[in-house]
Amino acid sequence: MVWDIFNIIGTIAFAISGTIVAMEEEYDLLGVYILGLATAFGGGAIRNLLIGVPVSALWEQGTLFLMAVIVMTIVFVFPNLILKRWEKWGLYTDAMGLAAFAIQGALYATEMNHPIFAVIIAALLTGSGGGVIRDLLAKRKPLLLHTDIYGVWAMLAGLVIGLEWANQHWELYLLFILIVALRILTVFYNWKLPYRSIRGSHVSFKISNH
Repeated sequence: MVWDIFNIIGTIAFAISGTIVAMEEEYDLLGVYILGLATAFGGGAIRNLLIGVPVSALWEQGTLFLMAVIVMTIVFVFPNLILKRWEKWGLYTDAMGLAAFAIQGALYATEMNHPIFAVIIAALLTGSGGGVIRDLLAKRKPLLLHTDIYGVWAMLAGLVIGLEWANQHWELYLLFILIVALRILTVFYNWKLPYRSIRGSHVSFKISNH
């Protein structure tokens, strides 16, 4: 029951996130629905393909689909009302969605006896794959790849579950709290991974014609 609540929160948060990006890009109503649903369910769909879960399992989430559509419609019709609250609470609901989805994806992979690497990837795709799809559909650089390190925390959840360090319900709840806290701290302290730029350097690349 508790995980169902977390999944509902995550689905709603991700659907709102996709809706906001679509409205920022001035997409029409259909674009809003497509981007919102892709953000909320796209990561899970890709995960299913890679770990062998039937894609049709996605359509068993009819209630979540309906909730996402209702929320997206409300955001589209009353953007000012929702955005004021999103600025205050959006980070927290998004962090809860990331943690819940990442743990869910990792558990799916372990139940199918996949190796630890597959468990980590399943957690990454479920927790952050929807955001990547959202950014690509909006013709933006995926935040996961250059600005935000939330994917690292999704992978951490997969690692912990893959190593069987969290098996009991209370251990999974502690992991959930840890991932939520790390996600929030990342935003507050602007944590980033190291990167290197070659812009402005004298490095050149040539392709041989031979």
